[in-house]
Amino acid sequence: MRGEILDQHQKYLEIMAIERVEDLEVYRTAFRSSMEIFEQSKEWPKVERYALTDQIRRSSRAVCANLSEAWRKRRYPKHFVSKLSDADAEASETRTWLRFARACEYLDVETHEALDDRYDRICGGLVRMMDAPEKWCGPTNSLEEPPVPYDPQ
Repeated sequence: MRGEILDQHQKYLEIMAIERVEDLEVYRTAFRSSMEIFEQSKEWPKVERYALTDQIRRSSRAVCANLSEAWRKRRYPKHFVSKLSDADAEASETRTWLRFARACEYLDVETHEALDDRYDRICGGLVRMMDAPEKWCGPTNSLEEPPVPYDPQ
């Protein structure tokens, strides 16, 4: 029994140990999904290069970019929420482009449903973060200089 409690506590600590934006599940899911869209879109017709292909690649990548910006601005709750809102809008735009890709038969039903479901969960995760910014924002607990190697000379 005590061992189980310790195991649960360790898992809790691992979940809470978010030091970088890349540690967030919503970020990792968005990055993985964006890369899958990139791979899928390599096979799309050249006529779509400046329309659907560029747009879906841009919006799917922008989810991660805006989430990264939000993470860096988390000391300022309003800025944090604003960037999360931008990420949510990009994720929603990506879902729209996914619908077009499916309608044009560039994506099969299974791939479309999997990606659309992931982006739905990404939007949900972003909304939950926006609904409770106090869990993510505020001063850091450390006053130490971050461990960034540099040579002052």
